[in-house]
Amino acid sequence: MPKSISVERRSLLTAGTAITVAAATEAVLTPGRALGMTKPDKAASLRGPTFDLTTGRGNVDAYLKLTSNLDMKSTHYGWIDGYVMGIAPGGAVRDICGFRGIGCNRLLPYDGPEYGYRRVLREIVFYTDLKTGEILEEMENPFTGEKVRVVPVANNPFNAVFKDVWPDPPSYGGLNAEKPKPRPFILNWQMIGGKLMMELHVHLYYPNALDPKVWVRESSGPMNRVTETFNYSLSLEDLQNPELTTIESTGVWGRVTPWLPWMLMGQADGHCLYNCNFASVKRLEDMPDQRIVEHIAKKYPKFLDAPTQWEEPSLSSLEWYAREQKPAPARGGA
Repeated sequence: MPKSISVERRSLLTAGTAITVAAATEAVLTPGRALGMTKPDKAASLRGPTFDLTTGRGNVDAYLKLTSNLDMKSTHYGWIDGYVMGIAPGGAVRDICGFRGIGCNRLLPYDGPEYGYRRVLREIVFYTDLKTGEILEEMENPFTGEKVRVVPVANNPFNAVFKDVWPDPPSYGGLNAEKPKPRPFILNWQMIGGKLMMELHVHLYYPNALDPKVWVRESSGPMNRVTETFNYSLSLEDLQNPELTTIESTGVWGRVTPWLPWMLMGQADGHCLYNCNFASVKRLEDMPDQRIVEHIAKKYPKFLDAPTQWEEPSLSSLEWYAREQKPAPARGGA
């Protein structure tokens, strides 16, 4: 990863398949056969005709068709655009800046004992000026009045395995040792006419990679509390269509997180709140803001395509920040 970038955001969990390597290879060539897809002979519903959304296996396939591409050959693109807000005692919520960028991922075979896939992902998202949409390299912190250097999001990679049981939370380099009791991977689908909605949320509380004794101005404290929420809207008919290996969707992503390290807020009371629209995008040419694509092509071209193999480390923002940045001097110091 370029030294000038740090990761601030985790992508959600990620992919898995308990088919064998041979079966997974067959899925690349004939995904319909490998996934048990058949030509629909009845109206689409939560139970079929292609995916049974009351089962773990059906949810794995459906979720990855929604968020990736089951053919395991194509790069799946996503777009995100919204706001970062600050919540501090004694005043209203404040808009801090915009948040705009892209992500790309690809599925790989999984040879574990369960059914699932591996998913490999890169994403780069920039903090932007609220009025112009231009990428920010520095800005005035609206809570302190201090000019700070803005560090964009650059997850490269963020990988995971999706199986027919809920995956373990990310380990963040071993900092998060939580191991929930296994349960079927069943998502919260809601059908309204021909539309399908799905809500997913993740709550995490784990040791902070930024030791407050070392990162006095960057660290929010010894523990890191983060919540991410996803709300999808999609076509039920498209999801149950066996001739499609990926589908278009839109949604809203939210995140509750401590003050961003580069804001230099330390352990001040308060936190950040993200609220963003997201959508699947077939081609880079379809991205709504080509300025972002051009900027990435010029400075970070690797982020315009998905990885082709599993790589490590797969970390979140705070771990990357701790590895790539240096503690800021005291305010007004050299």
